[in-house]
Amino acid sequence: MCLLKCLINKLLLLPMASRKVSTMRKKGFTSDPTLSLSLSQSRKASASPSPPATESTRQSHNPILSEMLSEEHKRESKTIPESRRKTRTRVAKLLTELKIRSFSKWGLGSSDLRLRVISKDGYKVSMDVHSRVLSEKSGFFADKLSRRRHKGGVPQTVEISVCDDVEAYVETVVLMYCDDLKKRLIGQNVNKVLALLKVSAAMMFDAGISSCLEHLEAVPWSEEEEEKVLSHLSQLELHGSMTDDVLQRVSSKPSASARAADAVFLKLLGDVLEAKDDKARREVKALISRLLRAKDPFDDDDENRLNVSKDTLYNLSHRCVSSLVLCLSEATTCMDSSSRRDQGRALMSEIAREADNLEWIVGILIDKRMANDFVKLWGDQKDLAELHSKIPTMYRHEISRVTAQLCIAIGRGNILVPEHTRFCLLSTWLEALYEDFAWMRRGSRPVDKKLVEDGIGKTILTLSLMQQQAFLLNWFDRFINHGDDCPNIQRAFQVWWRRAFIR
Repeated sequence: MCLLKCLINKLLLLPMASRKVSTMRKKGFTSDPTLSLSLSQSRKASASPSPPATESTRQSHNPILSEMLSEEHKRESKTIPESRRKTRTRVAKLLTELKIRSFSKWGLGSSDLRLRVISKDGYKVSMDVHSRVLSEKSGFFADKLSRRRHKGGVPQTVEISVCDDVEAYVETVVLMYCDDLKKRLIGQNVNKVLALLKVSAAMMFDAGISSCLEHLEAVPWSEEEEEKVLSHLSQLELHGSMTDDVLQRVSSKPSASARAADAVFLKLLGDVLEAKDDKARREVKALISRLLRAKDPFDDDDENRLNVSKDTLYNLSHRCVSSLVLCLSEATTCMDSSSRRDQGRALMSEIAREADNLEWIVGILIDKRMANDFVKLWGDQKDLAELHSKIPTMYRHEISRVTAQLCIAIGRGNILVPEHTRFCLLSTWLEALYEDFAWMRRGSRPVDKKLVEDGIGKTILTLSLMQQQAFLLNWFDRFINHGDDCPNIQRAFQVWWRRAFIR
């Protein structure tokens, strides 16, 4: 009975003892059997007076503890990250390649130097290498080994500690034994080549540096890889002539002036305005708008960015306005003649396209905060507004989207123009906007009703009190007769009423 109790107590204590052993090992109080040999050797090298007890000695005195340690070791071996196992497999292949190249290619015979590379997490790799090869290929090793010779003999072991990437160091040494480095790098990804470039630069391995740079210059980069290439090259501070070929795909020489870039913008935007395929035109417009809005996240200074100039955008906006005047003039002539009505319908399509083009250019001007002068330009288009009134609403309503666009921007404070300019804009185009509003809401590209109403109301409220009264009383008469076909700007009406009669 006593024997049975003792056995049960031992079994109950096993899980607790296992957890304690695991905790002790993690805190460094118990040796890992896989590292005990190297630890013993390091202690012997330090001339310790009494050798420490080995793991096997302790285990022989306590068979239960021995069994628990064995199980713990198995569990820990299973938890080694898959990435580390893969790295060790690749390193083993590189070491095999190093042996083959050193004997079969170079015929160097036995090595005279052991190179040990140690990572930050303690992972060690030892290589049997030849001091002559390393000295010839690497300025770093040439300097270190020559200093050791002057102090007396060639060192047996050279150690490089605290490495970021042990695999890259091993492969860079392998490259020193290669006859054709460019061929050896074929198929390597950009991240690997950047790692090799970093180590080659640290070792002053000129052939490795030039081969890595030539590889980077020749292969395509993803956006993420491009950022890494630029970051690495700036950190390595290599000679400018060495990196020029690599960087030429992402930067131009100062001789490529803003005028030359602006000419490219003018051609691209002009081609879009004249595009015949409507679907392609819409897609390219969206693309260019995104590109023009793009900004370098590391550069807070807008002035340093290469950008489309104000002159280019206004050149295009004048072209669109002139085209609208011409189209509307021809369209009104066709409307008066029944024999030319078919031609008139084609012109209506052209009017819609030109209005869409103008709306796009104005959107870019607003995004770039360059639209102030356009408000005055649009407000001065009395002749265009008169022609507009003679065209059926279903064909002309796209033009009023430009007016709505400007009112929204003024209401948001994105366009700052004098009172006279705002008054001129509304005097010229507000009636047309009221008349086209129903079609603007129901057309193929419906506007945001609330957004337009808010923009109109806020723009009116920026005028003098008497001007507000004139515009809002006119709106009141129109609204009670047309209802939802007229913008609902009751909120602006209430603000005016409070300012005029309650304050």
